[in-house]
Amino acid sequence: MRSKSNTVEMSHVRVVFGGGSNGVEDVLALDDVSLHVAQQEIVSRVDPSGCGKTTILNLIAGFLRADEGSVLINGKPVVKTGSDRLLVFQTPALFPWLTVAENVTFGLRHRGMKRQEFEARGKAAIEACGLTGFDRHYPYQLSGGMRQRVQIARSLICEPQVMLLDEPFGALDAQTRLTMQRWLLDLHEKYKPSVLAITHDVEEALFLSDRVYVMSPRPGRIHEELVIDFPRPRDLSLLQHPRFVELKAHVLAILHAAPQQVAGKTLGERADD
Repeated sequence: MRSKSNTVEMSHVRVVFGGGSNGVEDVLALDDVSLHVAQQEIVSRVDPSGCGKTTILNLIAGFLRADEGSVLINGKPVVKTGSDRLLVFQTPALFPWLTVAENVTFGLRHRGMKRQEFEARGKAAIEACGLTGFDRHYPYQLSGGMRQRVQIARSLICEPQVMLLDEPFGALDAQTRLTMQRWLLDLHEKYKPSVLAITHDVEEALFLSDRVYVMSPRPGRIHEELVIDFPRPRDLSLLQHPRFVELKAHVLAILHAAPQQVAGKTLGERADD
């Protein structure tokens, strides 16, 4: 862990979604979930489907309130959205009528920043993101990986304290995905935000992160927390390291067992009835 000071602190959070008046039962999405992200730390959550991953991101982003527990950013309760947190989606949410440079600097321009300053910062971000020469291109003229770089550049240029990544590379092919993972680590060293990433890719979680939370299926609970203490900078040779292979097998075993355990419990409860 890089710092003892937590940027994000989620404590004993419980979220229930009401079924409404159509006879659908309430859904317990999260149950007693506690996690933290320290300053400049990269933390990943890896989990089976249906364990409340989007719910956790929405709580931290300020789109949703918990029924129980607390969500803090720098020790203060999250009560609304804020520019200190930015959410990056799996599918790049770019403006198709704007160029790369205009997309990257969109937030700064609409904050009223002087043209000279936002253009300088935009140029630096475009260069850092490997997009030099594409500043006048439109999104449709870019590959999927390049569009994702534009989205991340637009987030980082605003210097958020917290970046929330929702399967940011899930739509990319395997080779591009590996390239983007290594690029994200380089970019993190430059801008140093605190990062919470959601992914179903175990290798990605282990390669990127300082710590990994493994979740159980709904209701979402923290099954295990793993400290990933491989030194930085990291390169792709890490994927063949014996300890890395061991950790990957351990996490996959948890994820494989979790649905069976939940199904068994459900059957047992029905038998008791």
